[in-house]
Amino acid sequence: MMRSVLNKSFIRVANIIEEGKLGGPQVRIAQVAKSLHGKVETIVVMPNENSGTYRKLCDELGIRYKTFWMSRVTKEWRVALRYLLFSLYEIAALSVFFKKQKFDLIHISGGAWQYKGILAGKIAGTKVIWHLNDTYMPWFFRKLFSILGVLADGYIYSSSRTMRFYKPYVSKEKSEFIIIPPVDTALFSPDQLFSGDMEYSERWKNKIVIGSIGNINPIKGFDLFIQVASILNDQLDDLVFVIVGAVYKNQQGYFKKLKQLADQLDVTNLEFVEGCDDVRSMLKRFDVYVCASVSESGPMTLFEAMAMEKPVVSTDVGDVPIYVRDGYNGFIVDVGDSKLMAERIAALAVDENMRHDFGCRARAIAVQELDIEKCAQRHLDAYVNIVGTRKKSPELINNA
Repeated sequence: MMRSVLNKSFIRVANIIEEGKLGGPQVRIAQVAKSLHGKVETIVVMPNENSGTYRKLCDELGIRYKTFWMSRVTKEWRVALRYLLFSLYEIAALSVFFKKQKFDLIHISGGAWQYKGILAGKIAGTKVIWHLNDTYMPWFFRKLFSILGVLADGYIYSSSRTMRFYKPYVSKEKSEFIIIPPVDTALFSPDQLFSGDMEYSERWKNKIVIGSIGNINPIKGFDLFIQVASILNDQLDDLVFVIVGAVYKNQQGYFKKLKQLADQLDVTNLEFVEGCDDVRSMLKRFDVYVCASVSESGPMTLFEAMAMEKPVVSTDVGDVPIYVRDGYNGFIVDVGDSKLMAERIAALAVDENMRHDFGCRARAIAVQELDIEKCAQRHLDAYVNIVGTRKKSPELINNA
């Protein structure tokens, strides 16, 4: 959906993501676009497939978008075959759109494996900035990125660890920026009133709720979360473990394995919440937030939990230790260390004062260092650096 608007001295950006499922990068794109309204004219370019929830979010925030038929990289053989057969056509269609709209900048937001934007942008003769948001990629994709990455005019890294990971593969002459994923600390605030999911609040009454949020995916380390739950159940009573996240078709197998693991370890007090109207209501009810990820750069849901005054126990991934300061507003453990993670969660579970103090400090850090306004300004600085001065004359953005 695109509406005609008058562009008044804006940088015009096409922010493209090849994955339609709602997740951290998609939320970040929408939040930054909203925050930069009046300075940057953003059109989100997304696939038709799997993007219904994301389109709804963009509509709610007043963010304009354009959908294309874009196949994606996946292990599903039918979709993978479609990727091989139709990628050239999709790149051509994108390049025509980019050229017609005369964007100042193409922002590739989905990570190093999303190549259509860089090719379409360069064919259209438009400057491109590539947003890199992980700390692990299979060898084949790293090799391909080392070839195509040099086409970018600049790079945004979502953490310093991401920068270190990609340093061997990027052009040293290009501009580089580290921009941590944001959180809207006004929206994610414990002072807000939340109407949804009261059923769960009643069910978990008088329980200590240990929760985690994220689409079901092995990278999120939910198997570690279940192992920790098993350890804690042998030590403490009145606990509930909650995983909030969508289960997409390509992760049904992993989801089944998680349920089997819970059965094997007799973790009967684990709940999967696949649909949630407002994750803030869940975060409000959590007593401790857990990030068990195997490899991440900057988990937005963790930062949202901090903004909601929740103490955090996280694996040592991305730049999380910069913001979750061990023993101050949460705890950091090594990836895969179920014993220490259980020990740290137990310390918080039995000490309400510690939970309160850690939570207050967590929110203060989120407000001071992670707020959306700071993140949006960093995006604007990066855009101006790549594009140069903004356009001075009004320009009509036509319906495409």
